Amino acid sequence: MNTKKIGDFGEKAAVDYLMELDYKIHERNFRLKFGEVDIIAEKDGCMVFIEVKTRKNNLFGEPSEYVDHKKQERIKRAAAVYADVENTEVRFDVIEVFYEEKDEELFLTKINHIENAF
Repeated sequence: MNTKKIGDFGEKAAVDYLMELDYKIHERNFRLKFGEVDIIAEKDGCMVFIEVKTRKNNLFGEPSEYVDHKKQERIKRAAAVYADVENTEVRFDVIEVFYEEKDEELFLTKINHIENAF
């Protein structure tokens, strides 16, 4: 299974999860020269910039641990371009999506939403 397909699966699972919780999805894969934000959403007047990490398991650490300082800074820069962060409530979340694979098909096993991750 290629990483793009796995990443797309995780992002779709995260969007579905967020929509169930009444988040309004503004953007997916918001790209700039210096980086990308997987999901930009809004809930209760707060703009939420979300990094999605999709893994089979956590044998090599929690997926959120892969959102290092450099990645956090790129997401914060993108947030500053996207929203007036001085006058808007902003939050940075990580959503960990866990899956299993059977017969070339992916199945969601767990979602862990970390609010205010950084």
